[in-house]
Amino acid sequence: MHKSIRLVLVISLLVPFCRVAAAASHPSFCNQCVRADENFLASDSLHGRGSATRDEHIAATWAASLFESFGLEPAGDNGSFIQKAPLPDPLPDRLKQRLAKYEDTPRTETWNAVAVLRGSDSKTQQDAILLTAHLDHLGIGPAVNGDTIYNGADDDASGTTAVIELARVLSQGKRPKRTIIFALFGSEEIGGFGNRYFIDHPPVPLDHIVTNLEFEMIGRPDPAVPAGDFWLTGWERSNLGPTLAGHGAHLAGDPHPKEQFFRRSDNYALAKKGIIAQTVSSFNLHKDYHQPSDEIDKLDIPYMTTVISSMVKPITWLANTDWKPTWNPNGKP
Repeated sequence: MHKSIRLVLVISLLVPFCRVAAAASHPSFCNQCVRADENFLASDSLHGRGSATRDEHIAATWAASLFESFGLEPAGDNGSFIQKAPLPDPLPDRLKQRLAKYEDTPRTETWNAVAVLRGSDSKTQQDAILLTAHLDHLGIGPAVNGDTIYNGADDDASGTTAVIELARVLSQGKRPKRTIIFALFGSEEIGGFGNRYFIDHPPVPLDHIVTNLEFEMIGRPDPAVPAGDFWLTGWERSNLGPTLAGHGAHLAGDPHPKEQFFRRSDNYALAKKGIIAQTVSSFNLHKDYHQPSDEIDKLDIPYMTTVISSMVKPITWLANTDWKPTWNPNGKP
């Protein structure tokens, strides 16, 4: 049996027990699970979760198994939690070159993990809050100081961890009035192909998605905002960020507007469809971006845990109100 498969099986068996025990002592949030999720997703065994590779597929399958263990509804293909999204045929040359380094089936598909927490109110359950991140990273690449594995601990194992842990805590207790969709996209790094497939095959009509919060690179604090805070891309484009901040989110405006981060995550394709879609981040422009050195030992796990847990209350409010965010004048892309 392949080492990676053995690791997935062992963790899949152990993590639910860990979560049950953690839930008993910390019913609102599983602090230990944040590090556990990161340890798996950013491990060398997943070889950097290269886009459209077997390792990305393992990460998606692992996330799907957790969604199922939380009691969520499947929103993938054929009653599963997995969406299998085809890559372009024929593959562009740049994709062929990136995928050629893997010994196994050039890949012809990528994978999303998608789950639904169905709203409890018959009038508002048709409205959905979409929480997303991307599963993949750069996989195996040119050696830097002898290291060829681009682990992507911050980009975007941290965001994937956020969606998983929000799914765990939000699935506990009383169901919210609105529906919440949890989606982890494949192949963001090579063109957002998982996200594109989701848009064409959404679990609810796109015009029923009230808002999308993407989580991208939240593993390290940004000194450009107050200590303990994080930021939202496109802050000035809508009233979403200020409203969530008014309900307890430690959110500020994006302090790096020149980087155009609003356009650089999966949220942008959804925003182009008219959805108020913005990205939660704390990327501080660190030099480990897209390098093998983006490893878990560079993350600030207590800070990351604070970021995720502090979003529970504002998202819970958003899922139980009939308020809908709107674009500000000239904010819609």
